Order: sequence, then C-alpha cells, then structure tokens
Amino acid sequence: MVVSGASTGIGAATARELASMGYHVLAGVRSDQEADTIRAQGVEPVMLDITVEAHIEALAERISRDPEQRLLRALVNNAGIEVNAPVEVLKLDRWREQFEVNLFGHIAVIQKLLPFLRESRGRIVNISSVGGVAALPIFGAYAGTKFALEAASDSLRQEVAAQGVQVVVVQPGGVKTEMAAHSGTISLELADRMNAEQQHLYGDLIKSTVASNAAFLKRAMPAETAGEKIARITTKPRPRTRYTLGLDAAFTVPLAHILPGRVMDRVFAASRPRRTPSKS
Repeated sequence: MVVSGASTGIGAATARELASMGYHVLAGVRSDQEADTIRAQGVEPVMLDITVEAHIEALAERISRDPEQRLLRALVNNAGIEVNAPVEVLKLDRWREQFEVNLFGHIAVIQKLLPFLRESRGRIVNISSVGGVAALPIFGAYAGTKFALEAASDSLRQEVAAQGVQVVVVQPGGVKTEMAAHSGTISLELADRMNAEQQHLYGDLIKSTVASNAAFLKRAMPAETAGEKIARITTKPRPRTRYTLGLDAAFTVPLAHILPGRVMDRVFAASRPRRTPSKS
C-alpha cells in the first residue's frame, strides 16, 4: 500500500489503520522529522513530495525492489494543501501551487505506479472533498483542484477498468486536521494584506466564512475516524465508485446534484454567521 500525505491528519490515520489490518504501508512524508513521527510496525516512511519527480521515481524503485516481493495493492492519493481567498484576490502563483499538489502531483504518481497496480489488479483511492462537488465562497482554488480530480478520476476509472484496476473517490466533509485548522488562519492573513477596496468588497465575507468553518470543525469528524473509514474502503472487495465521509458531505453532495445553483448559494449563505453592524 502507498499513502501520500501521510505525515499527519487523514493520511497518517489511514496509514496506521491499514498497518493494523496487516498491510505494509509506504507512507509519504516530506521530512526526516515527519518520518520519525509516522514510523511504526507496518508503516515505512518514504520521502514523497508528489511535485518532485525524483521522489516519485524513488518510490517506484522501492516498490519494484521490495525485499519480500510484495505487490502494490492500493494507492491512496491523499496529499494536499489548502489556501483560500476570493478568486479576484488569490495570486496566480497560489492557484498554480494548489493545482500542482492537489491535481498534477497525484496524476504524476498515478502515471508512475499504474504498471504495478495492473500487475496486482489493484486499486486507486483518490481523496477528493465535498468541495469537489459544491464550492464555498473563497474556496475557489481549492475546490477547483478537487472538481478537476473528480473529473480525472471518472475518466481514469473507465480507462483502466478492463485492466483490472479499480478507481474510487472519497469525498470527506469537515475533518479535524492540522490543514483544516490552519487554512482559516492563512485566509485571515491573506485578508489582512488586501488593499482597501478589496477589504470593502470581501472583508466581511472572508471573516464570516472562516468563522463558520471554524465553528463547524469543533464538531467535525476526527481524523482517526476518517482514516479508519478510508482504510476499510481501500480494502473492500467490491467498492462503490464514490463514498462520502461525514454527515455534512452526505447531506451536501446529493443536494448539489438536485438543487439549482442559486438555491445552493442561499443554503451556504444561511450557514454563515451574520455580522452585527456597529453602532455609530
């Protein structure tokens, strides 16, 4: 098994759960410190920044030269970053950075490891998001990467089905992770650097969206629970093509397919706290 983005959060929990089920997991990390944290019985850390070709090449070499000649049974594409700001405000280099990690990096890993998965008639599990179906304000770039990953997964599933390789998409809703908790801080920091006009246009929207997400995360699914569910999905004999994780995802995903866009806009707007006008 290979799990990318396994240093913390969902990836770490998934790697540990798969190991507890008896699988040997190559857990992608980006530093020696992260490697020391995740290393455990059945969990072997490997340096894997999925935007670095040499790391992907080294991973393929590790799999091909496995000392026990184990087949690669599954690839869990979990690595990701999240930087949220209004479409007009977020710099293009931050857009490109998120697409490099959240989409192109996964495609690079898939392209390199597909021969191993054909040999084992294995499985690709792409960790998307509820944001890959319905996008909140200020989440345009992050959600854009997930919408794209959903589309790529659909095409890939049809392309490799006859080769015996399965492709599964997992759509988590809110999960308590370091990335989710830190994303609000990043958004507020970016908002502080907006010019006066941008502050006027988007300041309240950013603050209310960040506040709403922070409040929700307090009662969101723990990363350990998400990891347990993903590990079970990864090893199911006959998986569905898509799974949601969390009540919010189970509620939002079907609504996004049923309700008109403007109705969904109102649903999202109603979920954000209203700011009380200051008295003059």
